[in-house]
Amino acid sequence: MLEVVATIIPIFLIILTGLILRGIDFLPGHLLGPLNRLVFYVAIPAMIFQKVAEADFQAHFQPVLLAGTLLPPLVIFLLGQATLRVTSMSGSESGTFLQSSYHGNLGYIGLAVAYYYLGDQGLTQASILAGFLMLLQNLLSVWVLRPDPGTAGRNKALDLVKKILVNPVILSALAGIAFSLFRFPLPEIISRSLSILSGMALPLALIVIGASLSIRLIRAHLGQALASGGVKLVLLPFVGYAAYLGLGLEKAVFMPGLVLLAAPSATVTYVMAAEMHGSPDLASATVTLNTLLSALTYTLWLGLL
Repeated sequence: MLEVVATIIPIFLIILTGLILRGIDFLPGHLLGPLNRLVFYVAIPAMIFQKVAEADFQAHFQPVLLAGTLLPPLVIFLLGQATLRVTSMSGSESGTFLQSSYHGNLGYIGLAVAYYYLGDQGLTQASILAGFLMLLQNLLSVWVLRPDPGTAGRNKALDLVKKILVNPVILSALAGIAFSLFRFPLPEIISRSLSILSGMALPLALIVIGASLSIRLIRAHLGQALASGGVKLVLLPFVGYAAYLGLGLEKAVFMPGLVLLAAPSATVTYVMAAEMHGSPDLASATVTLNTLLSALTYTLWLGLL
């Protein structure tokens, strides 16, 4: 448990640092967009590509583990589709609530926890899983937030699908898998350059996450945000844990997958809610609250296991 606490607390102290820097205007809002693009399009893809490309793919990839990792979001998605029809939430709120309940922040928080708790090997395994899991999450979210009938709505949905298919995190994972499968060697100059870029990926990602949190909206959507957090941070990882045990996987094998499943709601849920007639305010409140609560739930999950 001490090892878990020693891993989780520093990660969330960096997130808190980002929140404080934003609060004192040391990191003004107009810088968050460029910094986020730097992390999302350059630093994290460089890290994922290098880790996967230089790894033995056959040794790190397990189809059974991938199946156990993809199953829980599908279960939550199907259960949510059935249960939300009898709730009093509006269509925009229900779609945002559902995608916040299975769409995890893999690139910024999930991979950070995997690296700082499981090390290089855990990060490599998590990076391979993240590419497939991220693709599934985004496709399910497009379905959940599918626009109202109309040409403009269909075009907006199509644009989002195209953006998903060219997601830099997904593409970097797939490119790394190709290099690993065909054993293409990375020149030392390229490898060292990628290592330098990778060094800023996780710290900068955590600071950007902290600076992007919005405490103000939590009070207005507290009940829904807490309910979404219960599903995302407790029920979803539990379904994953049960799936891993049912598939006969050992703890040392499934931990990278569980770390990804236990990640809080992704910040992209806000973007998708704003673009596809969801509830951006609910998405912002949910992302903020779930991110803060995940410090506790990560500690509990990793400590129990």
